Amino acid sequence: MDGQASTHVFDTGTAHVARVYDYWLGGKDNFEADRRYGDDLERRVPSIRITARMNRLFLGRAVRYLTAEAGVRQFLDIGTGLPTADNTHQVAQSIAPESRVVYTDNDPMVLAHARALLTSSADGKTAYIDADLRNPGDILNAKELTETLDLTQPVAIMLLAVLHLVSDDEVAYPTIETLLNTMPSGSYLVISHATGDFWSQDRVDAANATNKAHNVDFRFRSHAEVSRFFTGLDLVEPGIVPVTQWRADGGPTAEPEDSNLWAGVGRKP
Repeated sequence: MDGQASTHVFDTGTAHVARVYDYWLGGKDNFEADRRYGDDLERRVPSIRITARMNRLFLGRAVRYLTAEAGVRQFLDIGTGLPTADNTHQVAQSIAPESRVVYTDNDPMVLAHARALLTSSADGKTAYIDADLRNPGDILNAKELTETLDLTQPVAIMLLAVLHLVSDDEVAYPTIETLLNTMPSGSYLVISHATGDFWSQDRVDAANATNKAHNVDFRFRSHAEVSRFFTGLDLVEPGIVPVTQWRADGGPTAEPEDSNLWAGVGRKP
């Protein structure tokens, strides 16, 4: 895998969501601060590991749809997290080996693992950008992107369980607009986003208090707020729905309150 040198400090004393997510999924690439935050949030939200698993299954269903049905061969996976089974390029290249995927994250541990583990098929290509979603220009102008993806052809932008880590609307919405404006007609936007729509206010407040205590920038958004990210796009059926209900394939599932994510896929006209 291609990749540039990390510009971020490797800090094991502060929880990083990519490593916490790895912990919830049963991985080993996490530290005490990550596990402490993960355990604290799990006490407030006992279903959090279910949420992580349901989100991962949605990624697989979305990529299979985009590759097999929509004919997409290029993916920009932002906030990819630590490598686990069935990553974006593995799912896409199992269907179309020529698929190209660029991964982006801002954790040096993710960078190190991505270089070692996210290896492409012979016919396709993968690359990694060390960058933050909040600075979309750093992603769009990176040579790893321009040398891997052809931006005259459709690209699927994957933002799974990452936009709720950008709490400022004045940053979040313009960032998505910037990314989409760069992509040609026929490109797609894939989002899963944490929501409090299925919870009591007390439960939402408890989760928010835990995030704040661990200095995690986090924002639950409602169905209407998540829908706003898809402004100007044609939603793929069934629209923006609980994550387990997006093109459910009979696999493992959970109730909306236990997976508390909205999920949707939109196509740029």
